[in-house]
Amino acid sequence: MPTPSLAALPIRRLTLRDLAACADLSENRGWPREEHKWGFLLTAGKGYGIDDPDGGLVSACAVTEYGPHDRPELAAVGMVLVADRYARQGIGRRLMRHVVSLMGTTPLTLHATPYGRPLYEELGFKVTGRAEMLRGRFTPGGPEPKVATRPATAEDLQAILRLDEEVFGADRTHIITRLPAFADQLRVAEERGRIIGYTAAWPNMDTHVVGPLIARDTETAQALIASLAAHTDCPLRTDIDVRHEDLLAWAKERGLASVAFNTVMTYGIGELPGDWSRRFAPLTVAAG
Repeated sequence: MPTPSLAALPIRRLTLRDLAACADLSENRGWPREEHKWGFLLTAGKGYGIDDPDGGLVSACAVTEYGPHDRPELAAVGMVLVADRYARQGIGRRLMRHVVSLMGTTPLTLHATPYGRPLYEELGFKVTGRAEMLRGRFTPGGPEPKVATRPATAEDLQAILRLDEEVFGADRTHIITRLPAFADQLRVAEERGRIIGYTAAWPNMDTHVVGPLIARDTETAQALIASLAAHTDCPLRTDIDVRHEDLLAWAKERGLASVAFNTVMTYGIGELPGDWSRRFAPLTVAAG
């Protein structure tokens, strides 16, 4: 039988049964397999992809919605990938147009690599920010943080959810309630019994990714990162909003080196909701 044209291949919803194919696609493009992250995105959000007639996937992406279930207030697009042999044939553009159409009036956000940014600009996404990826082994140094931190407990969950929605600007209950199972560590910062920040460290290949990182101020963010580092032997990785210059400088002084920059882009909204001054790092750039 003749091979159907790329334009004729249908776009479908992905499920956890596609986890290995998504990881294979990541590996095909030189990315880590990141099966743990893919599994999270496919269960907490929605995956879309195109099947390769020869097996595997031609393309894939993940969409994570926030806000009320029936009327999301924001959606993040991530993990937009096209298999190497199908690159530069309009597949990524077709998949993104499909997502934009499906989401209708829901504002979108994504973190764009330099490679992907021209496509997103062509589709109408606007630059609203920048994030710097850091990676390395954390080396303690300098004065001890004065902010108290501890492992989170089940009793902290409601306070974490309230703080997260206030800072993020949309309800992320379906994401945050998955953190205890997804992450190896979930920690809070508190002052006089009130939670003023929280963070998690989740496994990704040979690193622990720090995110989300929500904190009252830079000192609280520092204390949370230091507390995570004290309880892991793995290198840390995180993506910090470049406006948090003091935190970036502090992290680099303690062994985390700059790896890359991503451009934060939005569609249908001028800027992201919430309070950026307390939003230091996302759970993952794939989920906004």
